[in-house]
Amino acid sequence: MRAQHARWRRRRPLRTRLALATSAAVALVTLGVCTAGFTIMRYELVHQLDLQLTQHATLVQQQNRGEGPQVLYAECGYLAAPACTQIVSADPARDPATPYLLPVAPATRAVAAGQRGGYYSGITVSGHPARMLTAHFAPGKAVQVALRSDAVQQGVRQAGELMAAVAGAGVLLAGVLGYAVARTGLAPVARLTATAERIAATRDATVRIDLPEGRSEDEVTRLAGAFNAMLGELEQSVAAQRRLVADASHELRTPLTALRTNAELLAKAEQLTPEQRGRATAGLQRQLREVTGLVNDLIELARDEEPQALVELVRLGPLVAHCVETARGHWPAIAFEYASQGDPTLPGVPARLVRLVGNLLDNAAKFSPPGGPVEVTLTAGELTVRDHGPGIAPEDLPYVFDRFYRASAARALPGSGLGLAMARQIARAHGSELTAHSAPGGGALFRLALPPTA
Repeated sequence: MRAQHARWRRRRPLRTRLALATSAAVALVTLGVCTAGFTIMRYELVHQLDLQLTQHATLVQQQNRGEGPQVLYAECGYLAAPACTQIVSADPARDPATPYLLPVAPATRAVAAGQRGGYYSGITVSGHPARMLTAHFAPGKAVQVALRSDAVQQGVRQAGELMAAVAGAGVLLAGVLGYAVARTGLAPVARLTATAERIAATRDATVRIDLPEGRSEDEVTRLAGAFNAMLGELEQSVAAQRRLVADASHELRTPLTALRTNAELLAKAEQLTPEQRGRATAGLQRQLREVTGLVNDLIELARDEEPQALVELVRLGPLVAHCVETARGHWPAIAFEYASQGDPTLPGVPARLVRLVGNLLDNAAKFSPPGGPVEVTLTAGELTVRDHGPGIAPEDLPYVFDRFYRASAARALPGSGLGLAMARQIARAHGSELTAHSAPGGGALFRLALPPTA
């Protein structure tokens, strides 16, 4: 049964479950209040009748001390006072010849004998409901006082009917209000669901959830705002992915075309001279290296994080010195000047950090004039690489780290436009930030700000 109930709940929409839960809670409170009200009202009505009986019994005791008549008021047909009253002896042998009008039970004799206290009971007298008080009157005697309880029972019945009507109306109103509350409270969730379904069907990440102006920052509104923010990030990610695919396709088109041309040319090797075959072979190898390097760069850029298994504490001083020596071998016409004012350490992957510094040095050497210096400075908090080339135009400065971006001054130079993008990605993966600036006096300045723990 419990499993079936759980399956039923899972199949119901959230709005229905919330409406049922809200309605049930309000209905239970309404029923509880009405039940408590009916109980209190019935108690008060019966209590008032008991007070009247107690007053009559006290009056009888005050007016008839000692031996008094056994039947004081024999008429029990009235709805109000005087109450019918009788005196009962503890000894049945002393009962009057005339039968008692009120029922005499063994408990009545026990009260007369002083063996138990007084009590209230419900009886029927002359065909009418009544309530009777049996109390001690004198030694060996008890007094019984009765009043008709028609009005009390009618009042209790009317109160019960009224409370039942109020409870029914409360349950019905609880259902209506519960549905309204669920519908209003979950309206943003419904819009969020519809938006998510629309995005799943159309793959359109530009859709947003409309948030009403001036609405309080409740949980549902914050959820809708977070969903809109997530959609914005998704839209940017999709746009960046499409741009990357388009740019990669554009960059690969030229070397692939050249590869195909050289391959077709080498397919007719018997028609070529040895010099032509050599040039075609060299061109094919060069283009293969270019395509391989471009594909490797794209694979590197597709990796968002560094492999944790390869992270170690790296001393940047020897690493940068090694990169500078390697760059001098690759660029013999450039004067690399390295100055170290500290030896910071950084948790990271040494091979990736070498790639980062190497890309910065290659970029600086590519734009430096022959014989021009490239100044590399390492301090406790940052690494700077400066060249004395043409510098970065103000309109190009915001885009130098974009993938495949090529400034107008660099279009004639070799490269795919991925080196600086890769350098920034590696820097951020190591908790650092790489920025580009126009150096005073000309040239470009790249600044790698190391994390505080370096």
